Amino acid sequence: MENRRDFIKKSLGAASLLSIGGLNNTFGNPIKVDANNFKLLYAPHFGMFKNSAGDDLFDQLQFMADNGFKAMEDNGMLKRPVETQKKIGETMAKLGMKMGVFVIDGGENWKISLASGKTEFKENFLKTCRESVEVAKRTNAKYMTVVPGFFERKLPMGIQTANVIDAYRRACDIFEPHGLVMVMEPLSDTPDLFLQNSDQSYMICKAVNSPSCKILFDMWHMQRNEGELTRNMDLVWEEIGYFQIGDEPGRKEPTTGEVNYNFLFKHIHDKAKENKQEFILGMEHGNMFPGKEGEQKLIQAYVQSDKF
Repeated sequence: MENRRDFIKKSLGAASLLSIGGLNNTFGNPIKVDANNFKLLYAPHFGMFKNSAGDDLFDQLQFMADNGFKAMEDNGMLKRPVETQKKIGETMAKLGMKMGVFVIDGGENWKISLASGKTEFKENFLKTCRESVEVAKRTNAKYMTVVPGFFERKLPMGIQTANVIDAYRRACDIFEPHGLVMVMEPLSDTPDLFLQNSDQSYMICKAVNSPSCKILFDMWHMQRNEGELTRNMDLVWEEIGYFQIGDEPGRKEPTTGEVNYNFLFKHIHDKAKENKQEFILGMEHGNMFPGKEGEQKLIQAYVQSDKF
């Protein structure tokens, strides 16, 4: 009987250590508890939580991880110093986070035109692709955003499309040996852009015919350009490699506009599970509300939209 009492006392003591301030497991290591157990891999970007975490990139990564975000994307990664890229990759690996997209074209280069077929545009693009392979290795990245740039008004649409396909096939020759994927993004910023719709992107992916060429389905751009998000998503599903998020109007977090992201997130989750897929969903949007309070509201918007 006494041995049984001792066992119960010891068991209760061990349980209390796990449930209160010490947060140590039986091996004396800290137990990491995520604030939110999100069903999908939502990926914030640097600067999104700077009021809460400060300006330091690695404090921001820690804040993201502490709040349950298991991925991060950084459009400007290509321009960061090599040592910073390496440290970002190492830090994210330690935090158990996955790297989302960085932009392969960089800065204002989306204003070029691969559709034009001009040699200087294509060669510069391929040069940047080769550089991006090394960036991806340093940061444990798999996906990179590409855009073909401006529409070329002097050329028939079929010729422009063939020019883009040719450039992307050559890029895939660079990426395929490394298991990397460029995700082409149809945009809504201006009607002067060549790539604007999901079906057009699907056609190009089929023509390029490579596992290294997929679609970045940015739900903000697609809401503005074509609507019917789940229908069009399903039509091109087999060629989607990555998603991005933004409510309309305003390109802010979910719950701040007209898009039902709770419905969309459930649709993506269920379809990906059915097909044994995993997607990163980049939070490529601004914050609706300012300061620390606004950042907490943004987190809660994702908590709410992830309830399904």
